[in-house]
Amino acid sequence: MVGLRLAAGVCVRGPAGRAAITRRGDASPPSRRRPASAAGRHPRAGRGGIAGRSFAAVAGGYDRVPVAPSDRRLYPWAAQASLTPLTVTGARGSWFFDAEGNRHLDLGGQLAYMNVGHGHPKVVEAIQRQAGELAVIGPNFANRPAARLAEMLAEVTPGDLNRTFFTNGGAEAIEYCIRIARQATGRQKIVTRYQSYHGSTLGAVSATGENRRFYSEPGAVGFVKTLDPYRYRCQFCGDRDRCTLACANAVEQTVYGEGPENVAAVIVEPVTGLSGLQPPPEGYLRCLRELCDRHGILLVFDEVITGFCRTGAWFAGQLYDVTPDLMAVAKGLTSGYVPLGASIVSDRVAAYFDHHYLGAGLTYAAHPLACAAGCATLEVYIEEDLAARAAETGRRLQERLSELAARHICVGEARGVGLLGCLELVKDRTTREPLSPQRTEGPLSPEMAEVRKAVLARRAWPLFRWNLIILAPPLNISDEELDEGLAAVEAGLEAGDRALA
Repeated sequence: MVGLRLAAGVCVRGPAGRAAITRRGDASPPSRRRPASAAGRHPRAGRGGIAGRSFAAVAGGYDRVPVAPSDRRLYPWAAQASLTPLTVTGARGSWFFDAEGNRHLDLGGQLAYMNVGHGHPKVVEAIQRQAGELAVIGPNFANRPAARLAEMLAEVTPGDLNRTFFTNGGAEAIEYCIRIARQATGRQKIVTRYQSYHGSTLGAVSATGENRRFYSEPGAVGFVKTLDPYRYRCQFCGDRDRCTLACANAVEQTVYGEGPENVAAVIVEPVTGLSGLQPPPEGYLRCLRELCDRHGILLVFDEVITGFCRTGAWFAGQLYDVTPDLMAVAKGLTSGYVPLGASIVSDRVAAYFDHHYLGAGLTYAAHPLACAAGCATLEVYIEEDLAARAAETGRRLQERLSELAARHICVGEARGVGLLGCLELVKDRTTREPLSPQRTEGPLSPEMAEVRKAVLARRAWPLFRWNLIILAPPLNISDEELDEGLAAVEAGLEAGDRALA
């Protein structure tokens, strides 16, 4: 390659042996247990903050700690004074439970990572067992869970993506894909897209194209943005009957504008994630693959959301028969049970580091507890055949979303792939004016706020962003649960229709 500097069903026991999770399908709230109080006073007592209070009152009893407005946490991506967060005390399967014992349907899979559902006994047991054997060891040592997980990943990833650098999450996975690409090619520039979101660490947010990057700018150097495919609001083909793949040509023109000899990597989400959930047009990813091959550029797929069966395939790139040189994964790697991500590298790229120093490292890389969770999660995908299940349930989800779009005037388009679904809401189908402004983190419009309120009143929790309703439920959600969730979404759409009447 030109430009590459390469050599040629368990019962989990709670306190006193009591069953904390007794069966997978039980969606009743677990009993609330208060942890034993810690003795003594906090060393800061008498200095303000928690002055004058026993440390046990804070650390020893979760039920006694208020959530709002005196919460000590700073919450992400939010103006703090406007928050009234729900207190969650337990979760099981497709449901989570609040402090009053109400259950809520997790239609968004938290942030699209709860692939195997909450409280899966196999994953919980693996974490507990590993904590008793080897909870942590430094990244310069080998450990069995990390070695096994790396082997398992090599089995399920496409092509020669056989080498893994473990990280603590998706943003770091992107960071190290960038660093590896730059070191292996000797080039500096990274081409990404305006509709992308790659994480909030400095390099990842600099690679990000959508508005969340604004809070970190000027950011890191060497990142160049290009336009994305966006079928519903296409800036290239408009409303023509046939896609011309001018969006792929836009990437090529950006590469030529920067000088192909300067570009280390092109980074894309195969299916755009929570910034719009855009499946690519047929042939788009193949064009990028050919472009990168022509110029010795590495193709990087951000599969943080789409990886691990979410789209009905192990990885979204497989749906389009395109294999990248590097792949960033996280979320579904452990279903969020323990933070873990990975930069997965092709044999060809990894060979460069056989005799060149890999300038990359993290204190908690290849954490044994996280890797044990990852091994158990992959076993669940295989044993429960969740890729096939996501494909089957996903077809039903996409059909139902299309039916909702046909029935409700506030829906401009329904789209998605597998168990990733999106409804884009508009004020007018002809003008396609968004129901709430896009590419801004301000409050939702009154109309969109009414939609959200009506859905949450049914205790269903999809993801809301701009004028979008995004669904990413657990892959093992039942048909009945999905029906219940879609009924809640329809209640929201009815509120949207009324707001436009």
